[in-house]
Amino acid sequence: MNGPAGLNRFDLTSLRLFVAVVGEGSLTLGAERFGISLAAASKRMLELEARIGTPLLARSKTGVAATDAGQTLLRHAITLVADVEQLAVAMDDFRRGAKGHLRLWANTSAFAGFLPGLLADYTAVHPDVMIDLEDALSEDAARAVARGAAELAVIGANTPCDGLQTFVCDKDELVVVTPKGRGFGGKSAVPLQAILDRDIVGLGRATSLMRQISAAADAIGCELRLRIQVRSFDAMCRMVAAGIGVAILPRAGAAPHLAAMGLQAHRISGMNTQRHLLLAMRDQQTLSRPAQAFVRMAQERMQ
Repeated sequence: MNGPAGLNRFDLTSLRLFVAVVGEGSLTLGAERFGISLAAASKRMLELEARIGTPLLARSKTGVAATDAGQTLLRHAITLVADVEQLAVAMDDFRRGAKGHLRLWANTSAFAGFLPGLLADYTAVHPDVMIDLEDALSEDAARAVARGAAELAVIGANTPCDGLQTFVCDKDELVVVTPKGRGFGGKSAVPLQAILDRDIVGLGRATSLMRQISAAADAIGCELRLRIQVRSFDAMCRMVAAGIGVAILPRAGAAPHLAAMGLQAHRISGMNTQRHLLLAMRDQQTLSRPAQAFVRMAQERMQ
């Protein structure tokens, strides 16, 4: 077929590269992520535009962005690339004798909270399912689902996830952690203002947890005095134990470290301390059987 809708206009490699380039907002970064040279990436994008007959990328000194035609192509290309990647994984599973593959990305709160227990229950029921688990920022996890690198993602409730289906898979409470004996005078709930008067130990500013804390600080007109940034709740608690500052984190993430490190957790007043995590997917009806089984277990856990 060689007419306007001819399939000969498209090749999978160029479509995958196009998704990477638009996702990074840069030909250079897209080429790096794809593992080819900038010259090769530029040539492929020009050839794709020539085959389609319209510009797909608006180029500028600051990077690239999809044109209107490019946005239309992107929506379809993401779905196509995701489906092909899932097909490749499924065939690899059969070749290796596995009975399915669960591809899941999750944020730090999930790893430090409910996820290990849920995965233990899952593997007990589905011992032959291979699990591909990635520790990632919530936004990166949501993007992984959107582009098909993962079927499921556990993300913070304040994470942009347009076009994805979500439901609450975990609820927790934020607490402030201090060394024992150096807390806030025995108050049953510590005002957020008093916490923000101290140096804060936190995760990276891009994490959903730190965005939630920063938004609460902005709401009362306070600056967040972020003294040090680390990568895990364990490291946060170690910094607090060393006297570097105090930390706000989910109770489930703090609990395993309190006794061992000589810390105490206090409730917080003056902000919404609910911490909800979402399980995100493109379309629950089209998930693989292993992913559907995981979703059902997560939903049953919340009932």
